[in-house]
Amino acid sequence: MKLVVAYIRHEAFEPIRGELLNLGFPSLSITEVKGSGRQKGVTERYRGADITNYLRPKVKLETVVDDGDVQTIVDTILKHARTGAVGDGKVFLIPVEESYRIRTGESGSDTLQAHTPDELAS
Repeated sequence: MKLVVAYIRHEAFEPIRGELLNLGFPSLSITEVKGSGRQKGVTERYRGADITNYLRPKVKLETVVDDGDVQTIVDTILKHARTGAVGDGKVFLIPVEESYRIRTGESGSDTLQAHTPDELAS
């Protein structure tokens, strides 16, 4: 199992979420974050003073998937998040040792089963 963590532009989120849902991966955690990287700061004029903001808003997307599904998730993120400009974001893969479904007590990959299109329609 892997934890896929992606920092992306806000406008990339809906296309990624939609395609992952259609592929059977509806389980995502989303956090609005700010950070700095290679992007330059944005300078704005406020009440006669120049203010430079180096922290850029991003969306942090997290999901845990089976090892065999990692490339599908990463390819989907890259497909929709890549504009070719500085600030497109990053994707990180982190090993997950174990997972548990609290409701049933299931553990391991049983807790991560991707959904079929039929399950998503109901």
